[in-house]
Amino acid sequence: MSDRLAWGILGTGNIARQFADGVIGSARRSTIVAVGSRSPDSANTFAESREIPNVHGSYDALLADPTVDAIYNSLPNSLHHEWTIKALRAGKHVLCEKPFALTASQSKEMFDAARKAGKVLVEAFMYRSHPLTHEVIDSLRGGEIGELKMIRTSFCYRTQRVEGNVRFDKKLGGGGLMDVGCYCINLSRLLAGEEPVEIHASAHLHERGVDDLVVATMKFPAGVVASFTCGMSVHADNTAYVCGSDGYIEVPIPWKPPPQQAAYTIARSTPPKMDLAAGTGGAARPPRETRFVDAGSQLYALEADDFASAVLDGKPPAVSEADTIGNMKVLDEIGRQIGLTF
Repeated sequence: MSDRLAWGILGTGNIARQFADGVIGSARRSTIVAVGSRSPDSANTFAESREIPNVHGSYDALLADPTVDAIYNSLPNSLHHEWTIKALRAGKHVLCEKPFALTASQSKEMFDAARKAGKVLVEAFMYRSHPLTHEVIDSLRGGEIGELKMIRTSFCYRTQRVEGNVRFDKKLGGGGLMDVGCYCINLSRLLAGEEPVEIHASAHLHERGVDDLVVATMKFPAGVVASFTCGMSVHADNTAYVCGSDGYIEVPIPWKPPPQQAAYTIARSTPPKMDLAAGTGGAARPPRETRFVDAGSQLYALEADDFASAVLDGKPPAVSEADTIGNMKVLDEIGRQIGLTF
């Protein structure tokens, strides 16, 4: 078996471009050999600018390409289920963009198809492959902030491009929750290390029927509480705070950390005056200690190479089947609460 995984890119949208450019720029175990689009012109333009050798004017033609080992499914959310299963049945491994599907039940069908085909199937949460994420987890698990109590995250943006934007099309599985809220849910569940037992959500729905702002909370069995905000019509700091009994971790760029100098800070609040007066303010420690992490590769290259290691070496994937289905169950419940179901 080759030591490099040969990728075919399904779709030519923005996320496909980011993935392809990342792989071409710095991947060590991945190479892009083909691209497929329903528009031959789009496929040709995508391939020519990146020197991709095989160009296909249909999705089916890409899946039939014998040079392709794995498919990166970058299609709109509503097409993840159908085309992931088709790719698996065509004998390809699949890295499917988040959100993995429209529902948890669809997700289970996709993993069932992967088992029947004997192929690797993973959800593409690229931030999970960055060493920044690993170091934050190590700091938490290592007790640097004491007992985990609370998680607070946000992932928001404001776009004025509504016409023709898949995020504003309910039929395509649009909405801020599916687009970016899924990250907040995923990180909260990862840090808590268990599935939530309480979920409460409120939302503002756009006139096109999708959510453009969601605020939600989750409570976990051990008592950890997580809150998050996500949206497509609002500005926010898009940070993550991991708060414990002895301090907190601040991650300024959790979702798309840079290849170099990705930062996180171990911080502590000033003790209350009542504690200081009683001499129980704790030992003096630095109020803020910022640490930097170098990844060595671009974010999507790290993701592709993690997937390649799962295929070529049998290593556990960056995102497990149970993790994906757990995330989809939370998305299902929040969608039910805010009146947005697919």
